[in-house]
Amino acid sequence: MNSMQKKGTALVIGGGIAGLLSARVLSDYYEEIVIVEKDDFPAHPEDRAGTPQSFHPHRFTERGKTIMSRLFPDFELDLAEQGARSVLNKTVHNMNQYGSVVVQYPRDDYKFSRALLEWVIRRRVRELPGVRFLPRHEALRLLTTPDHAAVTGIAVRERGSGGQEKALMADLVIDTGGRSSKLTAWLENLGYGVPKPDLLKVNLGYSTRRYRIPPGQAHLTETWDTVIIGGQPANGTFTGVFSIIENQIAEVTLYRPGGHYPPTGTEQFEQAVAQLPSPLIAELLQGLEPVTAPRGFRVPALHRHHYEQMDRWPSGLLVLGDAFCIYDPIFGQGMTVAAIETEVLEACLREQREAPGPQFEQRALRKIQAAIEPAWWLNCANDLQWEGVEYAGAEPLKGISFGRKYLDLHLKRATAGPNFELYGLYWAVNTLSLSPREMLNPDLVTSVLTASEEGREWLAELAQQYGQPLEHVWDDIVPSFSAAPYPSTSR
Repeated sequence: MNSMQKKGTALVIGGGIAGLLSARVLSDYYEEIVIVEKDDFPAHPEDRAGTPQSFHPHRFTERGKTIMSRLFPDFELDLAEQGARSVLNKTVHNMNQYGSVVVQYPRDDYKFSRALLEWVIRRRVRELPGVRFLPRHEALRLLTTPDHAAVTGIAVRERGSGGQEKALMADLVIDTGGRSSKLTAWLENLGYGVPKPDLLKVNLGYSTRRYRIPPGQAHLTETWDTVIIGGQPANGTFTGVFSIIENQIAEVTLYRPGGHYPPTGTEQFEQAVAQLPSPLIAELLQGLEPVTAPRGFRVPALHRHHYEQMDRWPSGLLVLGDAFCIYDPIFGQGMTVAAIETEVLEACLREQREAPGPQFEQRALRKIQAAIEPAWWLNCANDLQWEGVEYAGAEPLKGISFGRKYLDLHLKRATAGPNFELYGLYWAVNTLSLSPREMLNPDLVTSVLTASEEGREWLAELAQQYGQPLEHVWDDIVPSFSAAPYPSTSR
């Protein structure tokens, strides 16, 4: 698209990953894009105060990386210049309650800290024509037409300015303000009825510590990608994750949902690592030099808003990323979902340019919600296996009891042997490369269940419950996920 076809101004609230991705897409459609961020932007890769979760592990799944590479070609070369390393053919050791699967990582991906990724992508976005950053400014409220039917901008205040406000006018405002988004309150103050969000009361806790790999232990960087010692819901054990990021720095994270938080004290943290169901992570840490104390992060509940259900919605306003829905960070889906949402935004903008129509924003919100649904459903199905986790939504989440039990049995069957076809499918679905329907179809489910006595008993119970073969009632059991955007290469 050439500059003569661009028009107007777009405002992005929030300078995190979702905001940067949005700005990249908007730069093809708007003459000016202003990114409003309450933090100052560091000159070097450093964590920001407004992203308290950034110290903990972050990643893109394969699908997320594919989207990022299209929007920011060769961005991983920039990561490599700052010390990130490829994990091609490095060892991944993944242990769950049923056994371990050890593989060599098959793709030329790079591992990084959240701070480094943001810094690299922010530099790319700064180079885009028409993009301007406005750091140290807090978004206060939406500006609208007198009837509140259209958003015309936002009121902002520079931090430390003594309360002085100024107006930023725009043709489109996108809230990517993350967990601290005030969008619900802003809309209610304008007289809009906002549905209550779905909540997954997880009470999850993280603790992460970083270590320097000394020259004498350099073989670790040549050997390892990630070690995951999965928490066991039946026994209430922590999940432990070891990985190596940039510049010879390794990080270890302890995690658990259900209100039993991992320790943040130095000695207690190391003791908890030593008490994981496998000693592998503790063994890898021998000889490494701690460079930080353990840092904690707590999430009382995950939420999914339903802005797409509102009868009235102001034109000129959209929302993406954690401001719409937040996920359990242990599954590493959040940044990938933000990238998928950005592709949805791009498609909606293209469609609106080629065939303008009314209610563009409502149509976009519905499509974004469809992109959110698979990750949200998978989060709920996995986390509800833990004692102390509860779901609270306006409506029951379709198929979640079935999914909760079947995902566990599928993982058990995949780990036995292991069965790499089933395990790869489990991994592809949970990293959002394939629709959950690729794993949740009656033929595969029947095959997996008939392979064990436990599964055969459950299959008989299901047949009695529904009174007919599973394939005849399958759409009544699990969601279709049919509206969710998946790559055309999906099976």
